[in-house]
Amino acid sequence: MGVNTLSKSERLNSKIAIEKLFSGGSKSFSLFPLRVVFMLTEKKEGAAEASLLISVPKKRFKRAVKRNRVKRQIREAYRKNKHSLLNMLEEKEQNLMIAVIYLSNELISSAEVEEKLNSLLVRIAEKIA
Repeated sequence: MGVNTLSKSERLNSKIAIEKLFSGGSKSFSLFPLRVVFMLTEKKEGAAEASLLISVPKKRFKRAVKRNRVKRQIREAYRKNKHSLLNMLEEKEQNLMIAVIYLSNELISSAEVEEKLNSLLVRIAEKIA
């Protein structure tokens, strides 16, 4: 697997897992304009250490073009900044499910998205340490 990639196995797409993540037992916090919900799970063979779900509500942006742009920004920021978190999970031998929800009605710059997401990932790492 490439160093800075975001493969299919790193996407959270199981309905059961997503329901489990949002039904309770998970922790969450916000750093405007992002909200993150995360939950540690048992290590499974073949599963990625961290799986990611990105949600940009239609209520925020009616046009799919804008929603897709925000998702692309978040994916890119995660891809660049995931390594310290993944290293920690490897040491602890646990998996992590992360959902990132976009809260703002405004588009923001990629640099700002990256900065916010990076500090959210650092906070997640602190909480699971």
